[in-house]
Amino acid sequence: MRWAGGMLLGLGASGLVACSADGPDDGSAEVEFWTMQLQPQFTDYFEDLIGEFEADNPDITIRWTDVPWADMQSKILTAVSSGTAPDVVNLNPDFASQLATRNAWLDLGDRVAPEVQATYLPKVWQATTLNDQSFGIPWYLTTNVTVYNTALLEAAGVASPPTSYAELADAAQAIKDKTGKYAFFITFVPEDSAEVMQSLIKMGVTLVDAQGQAAFNTPAGREAFQYWVDLYQNELLPREVLTQGHRRGIDLYQSGETAMVSTSPQFMDTIARNAPDISAVSAAAPQVTTTGAQNVAAMNLVIPQSTDQPEAALDFALFVTNEENQLAFAKAANVLPSTQASLSDPYFSDDKADAATPGDKARVISAQQMQDAEVLVPAMANIKQLQKILYENLQAAMLGQKSVDQALEDAAAQWNQVAE
Repeated sequence: MRWAGGMLLGLGASGLVACSADGPDDGSAEVEFWTMQLQPQFTDYFEDLIGEFEADNPDITIRWTDVPWADMQSKILTAVSSGTAPDVVNLNPDFASQLATRNAWLDLGDRVAPEVQATYLPKVWQATTLNDQSFGIPWYLTTNVTVYNTALLEAAGVASPPTSYAELADAAQAIKDKTGKYAFFITFVPEDSAEVMQSLIKMGVTLVDAQGQAAFNTPAGREAFQYWVDLYQNELLPREVLTQGHRRGIDLYQSGETAMVSTSPQFMDTIARNAPDISAVSAAAPQVTTTGAQNVAAMNLVIPQSTDQPEAALDFALFVTNEENQLAFAKAANVLPSTQASLSDPYFSDDKADAATPGDKARVISAQQMQDAEVLVPAMANIKQLQKILYENLQAAMLGQKSVDQALEDAAAQWNQVAE
């Protein structure tokens, strides 16, 4: 996703706390609620959810608007800038943290009781915390699994899907030698997926220190950079990893040209429709990680500072994300809940033995990963700039334009200038 950087930089802190239009003066409250690309598939779910909340809270009216994914950034930036933001907004921590640094969101740390905070997965709650302020309430989650082509692995003599990056490199060589195909695709396009940046953390690299300065110019960082340089220069990655995004990786897997892809469990249903022959030989395994760290993508609900209905907004946000409603939405949307009680439901652990579909098994694997999973890339200002700096310098090393040491030194210097 691309950031509307010019708008973001133009927002002064004072502008973010401007008052929104006054609400009803009859003692009732109207809460404007924005979600991100959940219509029409979940229209019935949200209409029932809102109806239940309004029945229990007759003085509160919920006005729901669903915003297309591609439009949310510009719309919420404009709304926050003009003081007309909705009262509850569905965002992800990465995006929300960009405006959290400018005091856009209500600090929920003291407004949500500790015992209520404790109902959410602690690592996911922490992902909505920046500078000791909680800027959001965790909602639904997805955690990638490794979907692999059993026939290609068997043809290459790879007994089981790799679990570490060292095993992944060995598998990549075996698959190329025995089948002429690639093990996997991962994009190094700066504006695309953060998967490469997450891989650095999974290899034991610390991105920034407590002061926000570069912490990756270390032996661990050098080893991680060298890993990707070696794979590329040894022709174990497709050439287009430097120019094409994650979507290309999906296409290559579905066409049988790669043996593995890191993606959501829902992909099992997608390939069943798009590529039934590949689906028939596909299975799921946990994420590749060397350190045990596993990434989860999160969605949350934030409440703008400008809301004139903070209590009603918070009541509704907590209702949407409570244990019962999270479980219902997770089942409807094939995602994971962020509350501990919901995640312990048998739906996420019972794979129905032989009757389980590949999608069922992938869901169980993804849920099991939540014991260790966290949002690996920290909520911080200018995180997309850090990704751009890392990827561009890593690309230069892969192309032989810089040594690994020079790429790391340049990336650290460039980031430290941004972080000052």
